Amino acid sequence: MVTIKVEALIALAADIFAGVGSSKQEARQVASSLVGANLAGHDSHGVIRVPRYVAWVESGDIVPNQTVERLIDTSSFAVLDGRYGFGQSVAPQAVAIGMEKAKAEGLSAVALKNAGHVGRVGEWAEMAAAEKLVSVHFVNASGSVLVAPFGGVERRMSTAPFCVGIPREGEEPIVLDFATSLVAEGKVMVASQGGKKLPDGALIGPDGKLSTDPALLYGPHTPEGPRDHSKGEGAIRAFGEHKGSGLALICELIGGALTGTGATRPERGRFANGMFSIYVDPQRFDPEHFFDAEIARYLGYIKGTKPAQGVAEVLVPGEPERRVKAERMKNGVPLTDDTWTSISTAARHVGLSEARLAQAGAAR
Repeated sequence: MVTIKVEALIALAADIFAGVGSSKQEARQVASSLVGANLAGHDSHGVIRVPRYVAWVESGDIVPNQTVERLIDTSSFAVLDGRYGFGQSVAPQAVAIGMEKAKAEGLSAVALKNAGHVGRVGEWAEMAAAEKLVSVHFVNASGSVLVAPFGGVERRMSTAPFCVGIPREGEEPIVLDFATSLVAEGKVMVASQGGKKLPDGALIGPDGKLSTDPALLYGPHTPEGPRDHSKGEGAIRAFGEHKGSGLALICELIGGALTGTGATRPERGRFANGMFSIYVDPQRFDPEHFFDAEIARYLGYIKGTKPAQGVAEVLVPGEPERRVKAERMKNGVPLTDDTWTSISTAARHVGLSEARLAQAGAAR
């Protein structure tokens, strides 16, 4: 493992994105978002994705420096085209539009289609919660066929994330954010680069046998080389058996079909995220201010339960992420050797020098 201080890692990733054509502002924004995922403990959506993003820009799958196009724009809802811009650039634009409408109307909905990989969806829920808005997000990844539906062994769905954010008065928000697959694809990538191993039965082969071997998804691969899931024969399983598989289907239909991105299909070719988001202003729905007090009461009731054997305490969504962030802000972001090697390779590829890599201060 190597460890890199937060600001140094953001600066290095920003330099890499600037090297493939992003403006200084966008490069910093994308880099900060990726490192933010590492800080939350979601390394699957962190800087491990830098080499893949570079490859997507060079192949034309991601187009730097895009502004969303408003296809439909009313007082309470909008349909937006991300024009294949970096998800960390076009998604916050979409969130800002949704928040503005919700503050004006009390309730809004925004459909974002053709976005590049939007990263950790919880970041956009946190953005809304910071403005005291509840938000719900259905996301799909058209062209990314990775997940077998319940009862099947063949890929038919994307990892189809679902996310809800709830603001708190004077407290950190409640943010529930998860892929509807048993693990996110990025966690398979992390495992393939020497990181945390997959849980038992996370993958399924064409013969129906369960596995934790990332090669089942990616095929043979080298530590520094790209991960191409089209080379693998297996699939990720949906979480929660039929329930998770059903929620994934809904995310495909609402995040994909309703936004105009399209539900996942192998012949699409070009990757795109679709995201359908709903924003609610609690102050407009709750003039008696019952909501936040009831949240506080109920969270206390939940956390006050007796922990199960081997469990230190009962946590609610958002608590594990905040604890990891505090530790990594202090001590730096840990990266596996394979991840650091792949980032270093991407840096050299865009023209950064060995001196610039040394400046990042990776420490063992």
